[in-house]
Amino acid sequence: MKIEIKSRFSGSVLFSHEAENNTLRLTLEAAIKARVNLEGAYMAGANLARAYLEGAYLEGAYLEGAYLDGANLGGAYLTGAYLEGAYLAGAYLAGAYLAGANLTGANLTGANLTGADLAGANLTGADLAGAYLAGANLARAYLAGAKIKDDCTLVGERPIFQIGPIGSRCAYFAAYITDKGLRFDAGCQRQITREIFELRLANQHGENKHAREYRAALVMSDLHAELWGSKEDEK
Repeated sequence: MKIEIKSRFSGSVLFSHEAENNTLRLTLEAAIKARVNLEGAYMAGANLARAYLEGAYLEGAYLEGAYLDGANLGGAYLTGAYLEGAYLAGAYLAGAYLAGANLTGANLTGANLTGADLAGANLTGADLAGAYLAGANLARAYLAGAKIKDDCTLVGERPIFQIGPIGSRCAYFAAYITDKGLRFDAGCQRQITREIFELRLANQHGENKHAREYRAALVMSDLHAELWGSKEDEK
């Protein structure tokens, strides 16, 4: 069975692959292995669950509603890609280039976005519950309206604030400004409330240097929320 990947702009064939029991996933993986430039590829609604797409060049690709559950897109070049409504739960996007990408309404629950470039990306209405954003570049990213765990909605001009690496795990500490107050990432803990965070901090670190460092980060987080959060937000 022969499958072709075409350009969303010109309709020209960017890559074709023929194999028994062929699928778009196998065709795309073959293209990546061959280092094909798939700029502007049209793959709306494609089923690419668990696809191995590390380092793929997909600038401006059209992937609206694509199913990328558990896909490996580490280091993939997706600048300006159209991923509205895409399902990226559990996807590995560490170091991926997503600057200017449209991720409106995308499902990114549990996705690994460590060090990803999300500068200028549109994440309006995206689901980021449990997503790992340590060290991600969020400059000018539009995040207001995105959701995190416990159905909290991000609010304010700069709703995610990161400091690090700090703490016993030498990891990033993140604060999320939401309509239900601040939520925090610390070490392996994701998007927890201040009450839970402070309780675990006291139990695990007491008054040691890690506790002092985290408490200083809390003070900075409160200031950031005051400066960049909405008026309805937790102070």
